[in-house]
Amino acid sequence: MPVLSHVGRVALLAVFAVPATLVPLQAVVAAAPAKVQKVAIDNFAFAPQVIVVAPGTTVIWTNADEDPHTVTATDKSFHSAAMDTNESYSFTFARPGEYAYFCSLHPHMTGKVIVKG
Repeated sequence: MPVLSHVGRVALLAVFAVPATLVPLQAVVAAAPAKVQKVAIDNFAFAPQVIVVAPGTTVIWTNADEDPHTVTATDKSFHSAAMDTNESYSFTFARPGEYAYFCSLHPHMTGKVIVKG
């Protein structure tokens, strides 16, 4: 049996040792920060009224008004139920494009999500 020098043993250990810091790929992917953009519904308006996001971003609308509101895409690609005070609705935008929306209970309330990427 060959005798390894100290340097040889260290090199052999370096080749076969598994670092304690190895993390499964699934954990790395899950730990990636989610892309989220928030829109407030306040005083019968969406704020901000127009937002620009990257594909894969989730937009969360939260109703701060006393009256119920909805978020309804003009192309019918998304539609929330009526949200009471402090309720939220979210939608994830997968593809680039412009998505105009309004409140179906108060059609003068309008907004737009622009997805670029």
